[in-house]
Order: sequence, then C-alpha cells, then structure tokens
Amino acid sequence: MSENPNPAIRALRNATRVLGLEIAGRRLYHRLTRLTQIQWPSETSKCRARLAPYCTGYGLDLGFGGDPIVPHAIGMDMPRPYSGVGSRPVQLGGDATKLVWFADGTLDFIFSSHLLEDFVDVAPILGEWLRVLKPGGRLIIFCPDEPVYRQHCAATGQPYNTHHVHADFSLAFVKRELARLAVGHRVLHENPLVDIYSWEIVVEKLARADA
Repeated sequence: MSENPNPAIRALRNATRVLGLEIAGRRLYHRLTRLTQIQWPSETSKCRARLAPYCTGYGLDLGFGGDPIVPHAIGMDMPRPYSGVGSRPVQLGGDATKLVWFADGTLDFIFSSHLLEDFVDVAPILGEWLRVLKPGGRLIIFCPDEPVYRQHCAATGQPYNTHHVHADFSLAFVKRELARLAVGHRVLHENPLVDIYSWEIVVEKLARADA
C-alpha cells in the first residue's frame, strides 16, 4: 500500500511512531485516510504465483490487507487494517509480533508481505513466527529492498511509505537476523530482487535434531 500524500496525516503518523505507539498510530492512520488513500495492487498479488505453492496446510497471512496469499490462509491483521487492498475481512485481529493464540509448533506456514520492514527489532519477531511453526513448517516472506524501493519512488514519483524503519532493509539484512536465532532452519527459496523493488525468502523450520 502506498503512502498517503497528505503531509498533515503523514506527520501525525510519524509522531505516533516516534512515541512508540505504532499499533495505535496505524489504526488512526487508517481512519484518517480510508476515503483518500490511493489504491494500488496488493504486493501479495505480485508474488502469489511463485509463493502460494509453499502455503499448504494450516497457516497465517500476517498483515494481509484483505488479500490473502491463498484462500485457506487465516487472514490476520489489525482489527481495522491501515491498508485495504482486498475485500476479505479480518479473521484474526491482533499484534503480529505476539502470536499468543498459537502454541509452539502448531502451524504449517506463515506468510507475510511488506510488513516486517515496519518494525524496529526484527529478530524477536522472526523468532516468534518460527516458534509457532511445526518442524518442516515454512516461513514465507516478501518484502521491499529499502534502498531499491527508495530509488524507485524517487524516480517514478510513487509516494514513499515512511512506515519503513531500516534504511538498509534487504534480504541480506533479514538473513542476518535469522542467523541470530537459536532456531534451526534452512532456506528453500530466495530471490534478492524481484518485482522491481522486492525480495523474497522461504525458510523451513528444522526439527531440533536437524538443526
């Protein structure tokens, strides 16, 4: 989803983030921009053909914005998402950094598109997502390469999404964060640059004996 062009709304959203009110800020941002937000194709629609085959069994689409990667994914988002790129309602409303509804090792997959870049401390979030996966479960992430994304916005005039926290956010950045975790995993698929300014990775959680 693109950034709202209204400078007052953007300034308010940035202030809530500085104050540590990211979730509340997202809700307020959504309410203020619902009628004026420019609608762009969902980022998920760009990667669906490649990544949907990994989304088998029971799983979540985190921050799905109304357009889940596969029909059977549980669509999780804030109760009122700040982006609305599809028509499917939120099935599970809450904080994607704390999946308190799920015990360890219960899900077959977690998919997330253009969400992880909005958080300051990435490693604990990745650890939480891996926690709820079964051994053999897959973590599927599709996100922007921040330097390339910024260049693209500057070159095309596409509004820049200032929810993004890290100037160096990239596939390499996230792989370093994954390496910090005491969770065995292996990469099944990765692409450092695809669909103009994004990257993607599919990680399989390993059983403890395989780690």
